[in-house]
Amino acid sequence: MRRDELEPLIRAAGAILRVDHVYIIGSQAILGTFDETRLPAEATLSQEADIIPPHDADERLADLIDGTLGEGSPFHDAFGVYADGVALGTARLPQGWQARLVAVSNENTQGVVGYCLDPEDLLVSKYLAHRVKDLSFCRAVIRAGLVDGHTVAARISTAPGTPDEHRLALAALYRDLGETPPGIPGPGPVS
Repeated sequence: MRRDELEPLIRAAGAILRVDHVYIIGSQAILGTFDETRLPAEATLSQEADIIPPHDADERLADLIDGTLGEGSPFHDAFGVYADGVALGTARLPQGWQARLVAVSNENTQGVVGYCLDPEDLLVSKYLAHRVKDLSFCRAVIRAGLVDGHTVAARISTAPGTPDEHRLALAALYRDLGETPPGIPGPGPVS
């Protein structure tokens, strides 16, 4: 997905929901900070944007997004991209994530603001999800030097998860950084 493909999704979601803002939490939230020309190919492969409607405790609005902008919808057929309506609990996010949201609002969104996750917060959620596609996304973004891996590491411990989930996420992150996680002895000297 490109940023110019995300913007019509934001506009359409706002119009359908009759709201002035939505939240973008999936991998395409990275388009709030970087346009596709700065991103590795692995970061723009997805044709879906995960959108959280505001004030949607019962998830009816998320269902409305799925039905009107989701996969196989007329919007998807016309634009080649689609939205998944999701709930806030879909992603495990670090403390303070709301203060770091990145706003996407321009003439293409017609006044609707798409609040995208900050890239480091996005990677926290992806490392904790720990699915193959999420880890591939994270590896590509880390290796492209687009985020501060040590900031991601610090934020992982503030996100919901068990100590084992945090250790697993940190191990994957440090592997992508090419570093040994703190507190874990590295290989001894070579003789």
